[in-house]
Amino acid sequence: MIKSYSDISGEIRFDWQREEISEILNMPLIDLMWKSQIIHRKFNAYRVQLASLYSVKTGGCQEDCSYCSQSIYSSSEIKSHPQYEVKEVLERAQIAKKEGAERFCMGWAWREIRDGKSFNSMLEMVKGVRKLGMEACVTAGMLTEEQASRLAEAGLTAYNHNLDTSPEHYKNIITTRTYQDRLDTIKRVRDAGINVCCGGIIGLGETNGDRASLLEVLSNMNPHPESVPINSLVAIEGTGLEDNQEIDSIEMIRMIATARILMPKSKIRLSAGREKLSKEAQILCFQCGANSIFYGDELLTTSNPSFQSDRKLLKEVGVSFNKDFENCIKTLSSL
Repeated sequence: MIKSYSDISGEIRFDWQREEISEILNMPLIDLMWKSQIIHRKFNAYRVQLASLYSVKTGGCQEDCSYCSQSIYSSSEIKSHPQYEVKEVLERAQIAKKEGAERFCMGWAWREIRDGKSFNSMLEMVKGVRKLGMEACVTAGMLTEEQASRLAEAGLTAYNHNLDTSPEHYKNIITTRTYQDRLDTIKRVRDAGINVCCGGIIGLGETNGDRASLLEVLSNMNPHPESVPINSLVAIEGTGLEDNQEIDSIEMIRMIATARILMPKSKIRLSAGREKLSKEAQILCFQCGANSIFYGDELLTTSNPSFQSDRKLLKEVGVSFNKDFENCIKTLSSL
């Protein structure tokens, strides 16, 4: 248990207990923001990493994630798309780089990676993105040790595999894959020497205790995930959670701040649902420790703020970012 707020020193720990995390998560907001900012300033410069996300293969996923429009169990009107060709993806990566992206993230709506032509194309995409001088991230479901090793050899920077929610609440959201399946995938990624990108979603009907439990799992990984996406549910018609209420922005601020305190060196990524946050709420998230965002008009199948508005916001906040982002409007107009 935390005896006083002064006990939160920013020490790198891998033994956080749920009771401690709950206390931090439920601190008076002003105190929570203050402590998280102190830790953020101690370990990180006020610089925001810009990541671009591209859906390489959309729809038809065999998982029953109740928040996802790409699931075969969803009746949403998403337009499925087979896997794009390597050339098309690398052309999009090149545009993303000119728009200022430092990391190019590629998503496949798969339950698991299957060997063969599609996986070989994935390897070529990773190599191509790395040749552009960008970080390459992939999210494509579960994988084997051999596949993780091949992705590492191709130069993959990071593999994204979110836990989504707490172990206790997980069964209410997904039944086609266990929590342990997710943890096993993350271990294979780590063992292959690839950085781990792993976070969760709030707004799935979970309790504050579930949020503390999710953060406990993440913060007890050793090392901590290099990047931790914090998403808020974007309720999509046709999915199992289409009637869930939009979360209050204060809840997102609390999650960002707590994640920063627990994982001082990780990149805390302000992810899905950011479009619903006011400019002021986003500024508070940056102040509390968010130092990475997805930018661009779309995140897989949900909308996102435009890069023009993001450029303006980041300049107003006074954080630094990729210098190429400064001139992205001029660059795009010449393409």
